[in-house]
Amino acid sequence: MLSNKTREFLAQTHRGVITTTRKNGAVQLSIISCGPYRDGVAFTVTSTRSKYWNLKRDPRCSLLVSNESWWGFVVLEGHAEILSPDNTPADELRLALRDVFRTASGEEHSNWEEFDQAMVTDKRAAIIVVPEHVYGTAM
Repeated sequence: MLSNKTREFLAQTHRGVITTTRKNGAVQLSIISCGPYRDGVAFTVTSTRSKYWNLKRDPRCSLLVSNESWWGFVVLEGHAEILSPDNTPADELRLALRDVFRTASGEEHSNWEEFDQAMVTDKRAAIIVVPEHVYGTAM
């Protein structure tokens, strides 16, 4: 679903705002660091965050990824796939969290063992926004 041009933009621009729906139907916006991953765009989140529980309850979401000027942007409307300790084997989740770090930061971590332990301690999940519609100026 993501064009090569969109993937290139997303690989260079890691600034995003995710929109989720609260239990009462209100919209919640959260700032995230993200990058292209599999069939969409991914970021990590701790299991204590509202965006995690909102997406677990209702996976529909929108994600705006923008460059520094805000005039180059991509919007993905779709649903979230959640990779977490309760639905993903430990080794698969560990590798996914590493991959999401790489794509969201654009770099390698200096100590992967330390990173892995922090992900377990923080109870982190990987969220993949899989788009059904993509639009914007950077496509």
